[in-house]
Amino acid sequence: MSLLLRIIVNAVALLAVAYLVPGIVVSGFLGALVAAVVLGVVNAVLKPILIILSLPLEIITLGLFTFVINALLFWFVGQLGLGLTVTGFWPALIGSIVLSIVSLVLSALVRSVEKS
Repeated sequence: MSLLLRIIVNAVALLAVAYLVPGIVVSGFLGALVAAVVLGVVNAVLKPILIILSLPLEIITLGLFTFVINALLFWFVGQLGLGLTVTGFWPALIGSIVLSIVSLVLSALVRSVEKS
């Protein structure tokens, strides 16, 4: 799947998250695109660093602390004012989980359409 298609899938997933999770607002499709790009960059750069720094907590919680890291990064991107607004930690936690699930489902659908 190309990078552009992956960004569009994540933007659509962000729109779905805004619809499903109270406390998360997306300004529109353009805002979702910008937020998807920034979220992708933040996850690619900061997430591995944070996981390594929190390795003892990751081990103690058997990896469940990754949910907290995902929520904090999602919340951080929401605070940047790029078209995504996240009102607190709990909406960020639920939103990051829903975003992962919706993105996974949409990516699988796009892959199956590409193979056909």
